[in-house]
Amino acid sequence: MSQNYYKLHTALEVVAILLIFDRLNHIIMKIAVLGFGAAAIGFIDRLKDTSHEIHVFEKSRDIYSSSISGIRADGKLFVSKDMGGDLDIDIDLQRELVDFWINKTKTQNIEKGFSFNHSNWYKRFYDYGFEPVASEFFHLGTDQLKEVLYNIFEDFKSKSNIHFHFDEKVTDIDVQEDRVIVNNDKKHVFDSAVVSVGRSGHKLVNNVISKYPGLVLDNTRVDLGIRYELPDHIVDELNKEMYEFKIKYKSKTGYMVRTFCNNPSGYVVSENYGDFVTVNGHAKMREKSHNTNFAVLTTVKLTQPFNDPVGYGSHIAKMANLLAGEGKAILQTYDHFKKSKRTKNLYRVEPTLEEKHFIMGDINLAYPRRIIESIIDFIDNLNEVVPGIAHPDNLVYAPEIKFYSNRLDNEKFQNLQFIGDCSGATRSIIYATAHGHLIAGQYLRD
Repeated sequence: MSQNYYKLHTALEVVAILLIFDRLNHIIMKIAVLGFGAAAIGFIDRLKDTSHEIHVFEKSRDIYSSSISGIRADGKLFVSKDMGGDLDIDIDLQRELVDFWINKTKTQNIEKGFSFNHSNWYKRFYDYGFEPVASEFFHLGTDQLKEVLYNIFEDFKSKSNIHFHFDEKVTDIDVQEDRVIVNNDKKHVFDSAVVSVGRSGHKLVNNVISKYPGLVLDNTRVDLGIRYELPDHIVDELNKEMYEFKIKYKSKTGYMVRTFCNNPSGYVVSENYGDFVTVNGHAKMREKSHNTNFAVLTTVKLTQPFNDPVGYGSHIAKMANLLAGEGKAILQTYDHFKKSKRTKNLYRVEPTLEEKHFIMGDINLAYPRRIIESIIDFIDNLNEVVPGIAHPDNLVYAPEIKFYSNRLDNEKFQNLQFIGDCSGATRSIIYATAHGHLIAGQYLRD
């Protein structure tokens, strides 16, 4: 045979060997994604065009009944280094992910704001002891969120490597050296699993922690507070200036108190965690109320032997539900809240929470006194900056509780990781999405 034949044959062998090495360096994995929320979306979007086989488990019946708390409730997107979680998320990545969410709407019609872009407002709050938090805001609105979520789902569903398993509640994860088994089912064996169940998935996370207690890095924080509602005209100037004002305040009790999730012309809503109910707030793009609502939250950081922030917060929520009746929150006027008196009648402010979801009562019977005193100190001082905030007939709802999930160690196992709010590292849509995006990078090869 000719010398050229042998050269060609040798070259083909080299190419074949290189292809084998390339394949080994681009291992195709079968990945379970548990929960379909913001973190899962960030993770899946980055891997959707790879060869990895992705299986998404979601306890809801279908995409229309998915209960993604942060997305379902309001759809506020923040760009900030000072809020949203304990991760260091690059500002450019945050903006990129904001665009991702906005581009999933039909019209890209959103409300925008910038918290404390105006020096006069900053100084007014600062002079009364508040710490203003700078942030850009992009509000999608609750009424656009179903459309956004559906569009994302349709995009993912069109990919041959992505498979959705609705009405599949995950209760158990078994981590082995080379595999992860979901729900002890031989049909659900994966190379790797990513848990993205949010704060509402605390039962699954607790089950995993009980099996693998070494996962926990920190578990000492919980936010206890109330949802506050008042007429729009009291905070109209503030709402027009920045849409959402973010402030912190060191109360006389020593606790740090903060505002969260301001909703101009919004609605108070009930949020069901399964075994207890809390309140939350949202706002719509088209349908508006005459009230503004926002959370006032007190951060409680306890020390050893305390190790169950979700359990502590859940206990207080259940106590409030016990007083109000199953599935209901407590509603109280601010005057009665301060005086520890049960509210029996309302005056000028009409609640936006549906009547079937609350009972008028006394929150003081469910909350620790130090929490109550911290909230009162915050609102009374805020009244010095924005007169009318502390009107006696403004409304107070409870329980409003934001869980800091146990901070979990993603280095413990190579084939099991936690992303988003259930990891304890994030507390916002953008930070959760970014966390998923960054973890997905570990499954990519150059």
